[in-house]
Amino acid sequence: MMTMLDEYTRRCLTIRPARRLTSHHVLETITQMIALYGPPDYIRSDNGSEFIAQKVQQWLKKNRIKTIYIDPGRPWQNGYIESFHSRLRDECLDREILLNVREAQVVVEDFRQQYNWHRPHSKLSYKSPEVFILENFNQNLSHNVA
Repeated sequence: MMTMLDEYTRRCLTIRPARRLTSHHVLETITQMIALYGPPDYIRSDNGSEFIAQKVQQWLKKNRIKTIYIDPGRPWQNGYIESFHSRLRDECLDREILLNVREAQVVVEDFRQQYNWHRPHSKLSYKSPEVFILENFNQNLSHNVA
């Protein structure tokens, strides 16, 4: 599964289950997320072959997106996603028997929606990511209008 998380809002942008993920899948997913949420300043990831592929590196450089790679065997360097993966396993995957990729897509998308809209986060004043975003967006709008 390829997961993407916004480090500031804790919003899970996507979870892409597949039997195999290539650099093409990575670029396709990043392009979709940029269309939805705008371009990130940087992407933090592990050193998986699909992320360090030359095709991905060239595309990121061309689009002025910096990369931050965590050192092999040092998951604490990417604590946000490691924490998310722990919750994904505990609250979703360990409770399901997934028979095919399509079933995995449906189950993890349901989890992602639940996580984003209903799961409180201590770092967000015990609000869900979407509520946190809505409140901050509305607050910023009222400051800009005044």
